[in-house]
Amino acid sequence: MLFRSWLSTVFSVLFIVSRTFAVESADGALDALRVAGVPPAGIFLGKAAALALELLALDALLVGAAIVLYRADVSAEGAVLLVTTAVLATVGLAAVGTLYGGLATGAKGRETLLPLLLLPVMAPVLIGATRATESSFGTNGVEVGEGWPWLGLLAVFAVMFSVVGAVAFGPLVDE
Repeated sequence: MLFRSWLSTVFSVLFIVSRTFAVESADGALDALRVAGVPPAGIFLGKAAALALELLALDALLVGAAIVLYRADVSAEGAVLLVTTAVLATVGLAAVGTLYGGLATGAKGRETLLPLLLLPVMAPVLIGATRATESSFGTNGVEVGEGWPWLGLLAVFAVMFSVVGAVAFGPLVDE
C-alpha cells in the first residue's frame, strides 16, 4: 500500500506539471512573468511551492486513508518520521518536476518526453520515501529507527534539485 501511495504521488506530479506548463505555454503566462521582470529563480520557486502544496494535500489524503483503512497504529516517533518524509519527498518531487517541466516546455511531444525525463530521476525519491514511510508505520518488521537514514537521501535530493532548479530555470525556459 505504501509504495502505491508514493507511486500515485509521482504520477500526480507528471500530470500536474504537464498540464500546468501546457496551459502556461498556451496563455503566454510564463513569458508575461519574464517580461514583467520577475527573476527566473522566483518563478521556479513559486511554481515549485505551488506544486508542493498540492502534493502535500494529496499526501495527507493518501496517508490518512492508509491509516484508516489499515487501522495502523503510528507512534509519536513514527508520526514525526512520516511528516518529515512527506515534506522532504514532496519538496524534492516538486523541485525536479518544475525543473524538468520547464525543460520540456518548448519541445514537441512534451507529453511523451516529460515522463521519460522525470521517472528515472524520481526513482531515488520513490525508493527513499517508501522505505521511510514503511519504517514510520512499522510494517514488514521494520523498526521506526531504520527510516531516519532514508531522510538524508530525501534531503540531499530536495536541496540539490531546488538549488539547481533555481539557478538553471532561466536558461531552460529561454527560447
